[in-house]
Amino acid sequence: MKHVLKFLSCYLFASSLLIAQNFSSKDLSINTHVDGTLLTPNTINNAPLVILIAGSGPTDRNGNQSFMKNDMLKKLAESLANNGIASFRYDKRIVKQIRNKTIDKNIMFDDFVTDAKSVISYFKPKFETIVVAGHSQGSLVGLLALEDGVSGFISLAGAGKSIDQIIIEQISKTAPMFLEDSKRVLAVLKEGKTTSDFPVALSSIFNLDLQSFMSNWIQYSPSEIMKNHNIPSLIINGDKDLQVSVDEANLLYASAQNGMLLIVENMNHILVKIEGDQLENMKSYNDTKLKIAEDVETSMVNFVKKL
Repeated sequence: MKHVLKFLSCYLFASSLLIAQNFSSKDLSINTHVDGTLLTPNTINNAPLVILIAGSGPTDRNGNQSFMKNDMLKKLAESLANNGIASFRYDKRIVKQIRNKTIDKNIMFDDFVTDAKSVISYFKPKFETIVVAGHSQGSLVGLLALEDGVSGFISLAGAGKSIDQIIIEQISKTAPMFLEDSKRVLAVLKEGKTTSDFPVALSSIFNLDLQSFMSNWIQYSPSEIMKNHNIPSLIINGDKDLQVSVDEANLLYASAQNGMLLIVENMNHILVKIEGDQLENMKSYNDTKLKIAEDVETSMVNFVKKL
């Protein structure tokens, strides 16, 4: 009897794995800068494709960094695949450079846009329906990469204002004594110049090695770019996002010609529900067991399948 029960439990476990993972995974190199993972549903022919673009920092295809592991993009990709939607997620080029110890100090924000465009171009002949979904900084990258052949756009915790406006708002709240200096430095960067005249306390933001990248990034206002597109768009944000406020999502939505807005109650920046305080919110950034908010999964699946 024990052997029967043991066999039955093994069978049920194996069966649950088959049900839980109804997709195939394949690693791809798009070019010398872009390596990623393609997930395709096993039972769906001609499935739509979602291209997932990571947020700021050296973020890999799973949504992780050296000191932050939550598998946000991996979990989102698997959820899409289990709902009949293919996905491609990829390492930001800086991740590969760090691994290979070949860091390009002249990397620019536009390089991320170039990479996103190369991914779109690679998959256009292979998929009839392509949706670009960018998280945080990746939302702006995705907006700038949109081109003919893309069927829809999804912003996940994406800003509506340009990065200089966001920095000014953050400093006014957290370090108002540096507000005027910050405005002065950002004005210089917006002109495409650099400066060594900034408060040492703000070196993590205005380090000379970062200024050219920041100067490039500052030139783009997500809400203004959104106005130029009539592509179907889904804008998602959480009201417990510590990095991108609901106001940013509302600004993007107000600029969208063909948009839908979803504000998820108790959801934070990495798309998980937070019932506790700010400490619990921060701890979630290093918890791979937390599930993506169901509202996000459902809205994305419905949005993509209606295109």
